[in-house]
Amino acid sequence: MKIVGIILIVWGFADLGLSWAGTDLYREIGIELSEGIYPFTHWIAMGIGYAIYSIGKSGDEEEV
Repeated sequence: MKIVGIILIVWGFADLGLSWAGTDLYREIGIELSEGIYPFTHWIAMGIGYAIYSIGKSGDEEEV
């Protein structure tokens, strides 16, 4: 779970950096987003990634 969370966090940072450079990461892979959600996609990806990472981290602590 932690690896998936880290991948989503990195995806969010890549989305943020590429949007500053003028590249739409989601459109490049074929996903069309509405103009209302587009400015927040990096925050959404990083937030979901952090939540998944936290769930995976708490699951590791319970196993110990």
